[in-house]
Amino acid sequence: MKNHIELSSYFLGGIFSLFLTSSCGQTPKKIENSIAVAAVVVKTEIVVGANQTAKYIGLIKDKKIGIVANNTSVIFKKNTGNEAYVHAVDSLLSLGVNIVKAFAPEHGFRGDVDAGAKIKDEKDPKTNIPVTSLYGANYKPTQEQLQGIDMLVFDIQDVGTRFYTYLSTLHYVMEACAEKGIPLVVFDRPNPNGHYVDGPVLKKGFESFVGLHPVPIVYGMTIGEYAKMINGEKWLKNRIQCDLRVIALENYTHQTAYSLPLRPSPNLPNDKAINLYPSICLFEGTNVNEGRGTEKQFQVFGSPYLPSDLYAFTYTPVSNFGSKDPKHLGKKCYGLDVSQTPKLNKIDLNWLIDAYKATPKSDEFFKFAAFFDKLAGSDELRKQIIEGESMEQIKSSWNADLAAFKEVRAKYVLYP
Repeated sequence: MKNHIELSSYFLGGIFSLFLTSSCGQTPKKIENSIAVAAVVVKTEIVVGANQTAKYIGLIKDKKIGIVANNTSVIFKKNTGNEAYVHAVDSLLSLGVNIVKAFAPEHGFRGDVDAGAKIKDEKDPKTNIPVTSLYGANYKPTQEQLQGIDMLVFDIQDVGTRFYTYLSTLHYVMEACAEKGIPLVVFDRPNPNGHYVDGPVLKKGFESFVGLHPVPIVYGMTIGEYAKMINGEKWLKNRIQCDLRVIALENYTHQTAYSLPLRPSPNLPNDKAINLYPSICLFEGTNVNEGRGTEKQFQVFGSPYLPSDLYAFTYTPVSNFGSKDPKHLGKKCYGLDVSQTPKLNKIDLNWLIDAYKATPKSDEFFKFAAFFDKLAGSDELRKQIIEGESMEQIKSSWNADLAAFKEVRAKYVLYP
C-alpha cells in the first residue's frame, strides 16, 4: 500500500467504507467491514507485499495457485476514480494467474462471520472459485484439499496479538505445505501493534488454536516475520520446514504508525479497538463482557455484577454485526468506557485486576477459567490476580521470558 503522508478521515471513513472487495461478493451497502478512523499519520509510503507485483508474479504466473485470503486481502490503488483498492484475487486473475482455490480463516472469506462460528465451504460468487474453510471441519488444509495446487499464497492482515487466530491458520497452512511439498508465498502487511513486545509467554501444555507458540501476547512482528520464526524455530510438527518466501514491505519500521483501512475482523472496528485488544481481550475468559454487542467492541467492558458506585458507565449488549449472541445479551452491564485511553505501548492489567476485586463472589469472576488460561498462555496470570498481586508484580515475573523471546525474535525481524 502506498499510504500517503496525509490521508483525510473523509477518505478513510468514506471511500474505504463504500468500496469493499468485489471478489468477496460485497456490495457498497455492506460497509460493516470498513474502518472509519481519523487521519492516518504515516511519515513514509508503506508498500504492502501484495502491491509489489513485480517481485512475485514470476513465481506464480505459470502455476496452479491456492490463496489463503479474506476481506483484508487487497491491493491498494492510487487515486483512480472512486476505487481505493481491489481484492487480490481479482487483481491476480486480471494478470492471468491461475487461481484454482481459496482458503478462508476464522470470520470467513468475507470477514463478516461471528468469532468462533464455524465456516462452511462455498464458492466465491464473482469468480466461481471454490473457497475451502479452515475454520470448520478442519483448521489445517488436508492433503486432498491441496490436490492440484502447485503453490500457495497467504495474504491476511494480522493485528500482532498471540490469541488472534490467523497465526494458527498460518501455522497449519505452513505445516500442510511442508508435508505436501508445496511452496508458500506470504504477502507481508504491517502490524498495527508492532511497536512493542509485552505479556506472558505461552507455556508448554497450554497450546490451543488461540495460541500455539511460546511467544508473548504482543510479539512485535509482522505476519511475514512471524512465518520466518515458525520455520526457523522448527515449530511445525516433526520439526519440518516449509518452502517459504516472504514478499517484504517497503518503507516500514516497527515504530511506523499504521491505520488499517479495513477492519481485520468483525469486532475490531477501528484503530482504538485494535490497540486496546491485547489488554481487553483477557476479559473473554471472565464473566465480564468486553464490548461485544455494542458499537464499541474492545473499547468498553462491563457486567451485571460490577458495582454501580464504582462502575457508573452502563450499556446493554444486543445482537449485532459480528456478535449475534454476546455475553450478557439484553442485560444491563456496569463498567468502563476506555475508548479515550491514550495509545498503549504496553498491556494494561489494571482494568482486569480492579474488575476482579470489585466483583462480588470473586471466585465466579473467572467463569471460563480454562479459556482464560489459554488466552494468557498459562494458569499463572489467573493465580497471580487471585493472590492479589499488583500489575507491577505480575509484569516483573514476565521479564526473563520476554528477554529470551526478544533474542529469538531478533533472528527473524525484517524491519528496524
